[in-house]
Amino acid sequence: MDARRLYKSTPATDLTDLPPLGNDPESLIKDFRRFYSHHLGRDKNCRTAHYLYEALVLTLRERLMERWKNTRYAYQDSRCRRAYYMSLEYLMGRSLGNAVLNLGVVGEVGEALHQLGLELEELAEEEADAGLGNGGLGRLAACFLDSCATLQLPVLGYGIRYRYGMFRQSIRNGEQLEEPDHWLRDGNPWEIERPEFSQRVRFGGRSEVKRTADGRLSARWLDTQDVLAVPYDLPIPGYRNGTVNTLRLWSATATDEFDLGEFNAGSYPESVAAKNDAEKITMVLYPNDASESGKELRLRQQYFLASASLQDVLAQWIGTEGIDLASFADKNVFQLNDTHPAICVAELMRLLLDDHVLGWDEAWEITCRTMAYTNHTLLPEALEKWPVPLFEQLLPRLLEIIYEINARFLAEVSRRWPGDHERLRRMSIIEEGPVPMVRMAYLAIVGSFSVNGVAALHSKLLSEGLFRDFFELWPHKFNNKTNGVTPRRWLAWCNPGLTELITETLGEGWPAHLERLRELAPHADDGDFRRRWHQVKQQNKQRLAELVRSQCGVDFPLSAMFDVQVKRIHEYKRQLLNVLHVIHLYDRIKRGETTDWTPRCVLIGGKAAPGYFMAKRIIKLISNVAQVINSDPAVGDLLKVAFLPNYRVSAMELICPGTDLSEQISTAGKEASGTGNMKFMMNGALTIGTLDGANIEIREEVGDANFFLFGLTAEEVAEQRRHYDPWGIIGADRDLRRVVQLLQSGHFNQCEPGIFDPILHSLTSPQDPWLVLADFRSYVEAQRRAATAFRDRDVWTRMSILNTAFSGRFSTDRTMEEYNAQIWKLNPVPAAP
Repeated sequence: MDARRLYKSTPATDLTDLPPLGNDPESLIKDFRRFYSHHLGRDKNCRTAHYLYEALVLTLRERLMERWKNTRYAYQDSRCRRAYYMSLEYLMGRSLGNAVLNLGVVGEVGEALHQLGLELEELAEEEADAGLGNGGLGRLAACFLDSCATLQLPVLGYGIRYRYGMFRQSIRNGEQLEEPDHWLRDGNPWEIERPEFSQRVRFGGRSEVKRTADGRLSARWLDTQDVLAVPYDLPIPGYRNGTVNTLRLWSATATDEFDLGEFNAGSYPESVAAKNDAEKITMVLYPNDASESGKELRLRQQYFLASASLQDVLAQWIGTEGIDLASFADKNVFQLNDTHPAICVAELMRLLLDDHVLGWDEAWEITCRTMAYTNHTLLPEALEKWPVPLFEQLLPRLLEIIYEINARFLAEVSRRWPGDHERLRRMSIIEEGPVPMVRMAYLAIVGSFSVNGVAALHSKLLSEGLFRDFFELWPHKFNNKTNGVTPRRWLAWCNPGLTELITETLGEGWPAHLERLRELAPHADDGDFRRRWHQVKQQNKQRLAELVRSQCGVDFPLSAMFDVQVKRIHEYKRQLLNVLHVIHLYDRIKRGETTDWTPRCVLIGGKAAPGYFMAKRIIKLISNVAQVINSDPAVGDLLKVAFLPNYRVSAMELICPGTDLSEQISTAGKEASGTGNMKFMMNGALTIGTLDGANIEIREEVGDANFFLFGLTAEEVAEQRRHYDPWGIIGADRDLRRVVQLLQSGHFNQCEPGIFDPILHSLTSPQDPWLVLADFRSYVEAQRRAATAFRDRDVWTRMSILNTAFSGRFSTDRTMEEYNAQIWKLNPVPAAP
């Protein structure tokens, strides 16, 4: 269908112009009953709470629709510059609480449900966590969208509507088991299918280049296997401001449902083969790419997202502005969230060259003026590279364009550094070798006008290390944007008790102006305020203890320190260091060293990638250590350990308010930023951590006295690697030696001999890149300082208040304001009331 017809202006008679809906309890009850009875078709005999949840969602969605429509109209009418956030992940969690909070109807919805004999918290439990992301990258994207809507910035998110999430994790005999996360099994009442905006995405085929009559080269991509990208829109409400932005998620389907000829001939599987192949693209978040088929599917996902989204943006442009693209770069900017959508650079070039018949220079200028790239990792192995043969098979036209981009780029490098062949080899987008590879991060850098890291140290290390060659060529491109989290979900919603206390102290409005939390600092010296703060923390610890009891079967006494590390299981995040300290505490208890003891409950959670052997073995070790400690009567309540299965957003909403000590213990120079550290700080947890990622900036804000620092710096890590001697460290440290001996003796795996040998080998290897043992002694001393501080309730509570008070810098509102001021340059557009 012609894009100009799809995206044309609103007709003179607006069929959607209806009277505004009421937000009072009576209006909410009326609409709730209508949806439950007439739309969902339920009656008094229905005993399923899910339909009550759906009726509430539809009641709220109807109110969001008014604001959503007005927001779109405001953007159209202002003809404003827009940004598009391109991300393969959006870890949205549950939407109900966020919608109620941002609409400003928490009290009204609560009262309406109370009159119906229902509770908001119970209905919220009926919602599945949206399986659209994996970890920090996806959660950050969700926080970004929330802040963009709150700041009334015209930003549209693009992603993939995965039918199955990462996986649902269960633990059996200490081992991680992966089960399908069919989060869409009961549908998603928040989404709106928009098939009229479907896009066709090509794969395979061949590329043909011909010279036209006027001497210009013209390329065509022929004999392709196409799939349709069908969009589903999710509303993203701003905080009490009338703005509702959009997250558009693409679902893959076949161009034809099935082959009728094959079906009539009796070949039933073959008749739906095309449909099944197409739908595989959006079936699973992050397919295991250990196999060639897994790699191919991952690349298909990335191109599917890029092509559908860019086509959609161009269709919107043509529908409202016409076919002239001269001012396209003045009005549009694309933010690439990590390397996954880097192929947008080549795809936009293809669309401009082949479909819109621009010359190379004109197309390249538009591309370079509209693309901006965010890097999220310092691990070279995490920078995606794709085999050239796979690219040639799957995306032949794109590979031609990448080769041309690379040739022109290397010519520029050569002009700057004549004869420096080693530099040319290092910087080439195509990595030479037995199997040439396309370096996607390099493609993103070359094709973008902005390249940013996500914490001050991370950005510094990118410029001085990973991307040094590019920084020397284009220093003006590189900048820092320290991450944040949305205070609406991660304080105002998830911590109602603390929210009530802060609002009583500061007044309304602080969730949209988090810098106001600094006004809490003087209250840290008020004994009555500290008492009330402690009471809120104890209530939150009770909620967390109930979660641990139900999920893990372990009782956490509320008087103990709740010591928490929840994040993706990875060696660089050093859950192993945490476990070594737990074993050390256990050893001290068994030796009778319990004078001035601080009872401690250690909670660890996170998922290991299905193909990551060592991460799975770490989960097994945590589970075995927990089993030994929790079943030992001599340990009792002095030390409890639990591994929380299936860590997810909704679990974190209970975890971060109830945490006393936040473990942020990655090897310095390896964590790009971290956002869990910010969520814990915002909720009054104290951080024990290295000088890594955003820990550095957290410590700068709250002060060294309110942060438990340990470990080598990034510079010291680099120096230590030159002469790292784990056995020498073990020999010089009696406590560490006893911990290692307990592991070597099989004390935690008496019926499973040898299963932890790979962990022991890794810990004691001079080539251990994470230097776990090098930081052990410093970590133990920092933990002792934390334990001592916790025993003085007034001291600890004062530190907790100050952590919350100085967390305002870590709101994504601040992060988005920096993105906008320095990269996007959008004007806020208020929606019509």
